[in-house]
Amino acid sequence: MDKGNIRIIKAIVHILDSVSGFPVLSDVELEVGPDFSEFLKEHIYKVATGDDSKNCTFLEGESEFFEIIKDVDENNFIEVSKQAAGMLFSIMNSNIDIPAADLVVVVYSYEESFYLALLKMNYKNSYTHITKPASDDGLSANDIVMHKAILPTKTQRVSEAALINLDDMSIRIVEKKYDVNGHKENYFSKMYIGCRTSLSQKSKLDIVTKAVERVVKDNYDESQQFEVDMRAKNIIHNEYINEGEIDVPVVVEKIFDTRPELKEEFNEKVEKYNISKEPIRPENEKTVKKYDRQFLKTDTGIEIKIPMHEYENKDSVEFITNPDGTVSVLIKNVEKIYSK
Repeated sequence: MDKGNIRIIKAIVHILDSVSGFPVLSDVELEVGPDFSEFLKEHIYKVATGDDSKNCTFLEGESEFFEIIKDVDENNFIEVSKQAAGMLFSIMNSNIDIPAADLVVVVYSYEESFYLALLKMNYKNSYTHITKPASDDGLSANDIVMHKAILPTKTQRVSEAALINLDDMSIRIVEKKYDVNGHKENYFSKMYIGCRTSLSQKSKLDIVTKAVERVVKDNYDESQQFEVDMRAKNIIHNEYINEGEIDVPVVVEKIFDTRPELKEEFNEKVEKYNISKEPIRPENEKTVKKYDRQFLKTDTGIEIKIPMHEYENKDSVEFITNPDGTVSVLIKNVEKIYSK
């Protein structure tokens, strides 16, 4: 996605401070100048391309939100945004763990399609300065106070948002679980938007990683586990670097090539997630950054961080299993050592 091709058309903000007990809904659109436009584009881009974002499909006939926004246009934008904000506030007001926020509603275009964005800007606490009125003796004073309604900056990520393609009504959503009626719930998609979600790319990769770790832990001696874990991490890293995606069946075949029975065990652990039907395609480098290096820690407290390209180079590092079952790590051909 090219962030520069996002064009902001309309925007409005509604204050949903559930602490006060009532929403403050705006009757006037925001003025979107160059700086604020960049602020909105950055947040839209992060939601659209984030590996923690999920694709979502409206539950037709069941989604009240769909009925509210399905016919949004430039003439009814303000009223539609107020209805959408009021619906969200009702949910927030009934569940005190859902954080207060400003809801920024945006209409924008990208590649000839029009979108509706809902950016829930959860409040953060931060300090700011104030200037107190002059005292009777004419002295002015500056002070530092806690402000409890600071919005996320351009570089931060919103944890709750939805981007809705107004042409085909497809949805891209990012959300966070909060306590609803005594248990953690993805209220934003289920109670508010009214949609059926799929797993995010990040979630899929985490499931694969944890399933591999569990199979290894259950089927290898403790002395073997670290080596198998490192090899698995290396295989996932190479698959992503070489193919630009992670084909789960291919990766699992390589990891457990000498133990075919473990492939079945892995498949049983991930079967309910349906993650083997199509490759995992992370878009954000941070999602796969943990696979760039091998991190090792010994029982004696020594920590070693090995870049993956050096881990694969036998002239740089070698793992030696000693006759007594202990392991030696031999780091080779080092010209300089730095203390940090």
